[in-house]
Amino acid sequence: MNNDENVYMSKLAEQAERYEEMVEYMKSVVTASGSDLSLEERNLLSVAYKNVVGARRASLRIIGSIEAKEKEKGSSNAALVTNYKGKVEGELDNICGDIVALLDGHLIGKASGAEASVFYLKMKADYYRYLAEFAKDSKKAENATQAADAYKAATDSAGGLAPTHPIRLGLALNYSVFRYEVQGETQDACTLAKEAFDSATTHPHNARSCSLGSPRRGAWLHHARSCPLPSTQPDRDAPWRRRDRPSWCCSPSPRPAASGL
Repeated sequence: MNNDENVYMSKLAEQAERYEEMVEYMKSVVTASGSDLSLEERNLLSVAYKNVVGARRASLRIIGSIEAKEKEKGSSNAALVTNYKGKVEGELDNICGDIVALLDGHLIGKASGAEASVFYLKMKADYYRYLAEFAKDSKKAENATQAADAYKAATDSAGGLAPTHPIRLGLALNYSVFRYEVQGETQDACTLAKEAFDSATTHPHNARSCSLGSPRRGAWLHHARSCPLPSTQPDRDAPWRRRDRPSWCCSPSPRPAASGL
């Protein structure tokens, strides 16, 4: 199939919620392209991988909870659950490695401007963050370092985007979550969120900007503004704790791809 056909089939697979196939169609688009992807193609790529990875992340959270309960009971089934968790972790590793290879080998170097560059670097950071969430010991540290480096590079590139730009806001959101949940830098995470909110709301064109119009993004910005610093409250009530975040912080979102977790 040619590029247009692969894009069409990717859209069809998305509508049918067959995301593994959507990934394969978009991989064909990426590897066959001699230049940067279009905005539509970038979003399709992001949606495809977001959904296949999101399903594994959700599964691992459920399996991890069951594993802990089985171990607490001293159940003989605990080993079965642990083995099953390892299987899903292997799937997550393969999928994240797949998209990182595409980003490093085909996309980041071909980015046609600041927006595309930030988009790809943010994606790379996000998928290393997903790996760090479930890895242990040295592997966790390695993935966290790769995520931190990519988030920093994306943040540097984001200086070329308006503070109200959805990709810049999405980057700040995900970077702050990474710093809180993976690196344990609670105060820095809240400070980053507050600074992103302040920059966006004081931007001279924010009143006319569609970037602040998304209810999902608006909810995060409001959450960032009211986020108390960790030094003023115990960690168990920390504002970025998963149970305290708005529901959209914990579930994969099919669109818009630019600002999801």
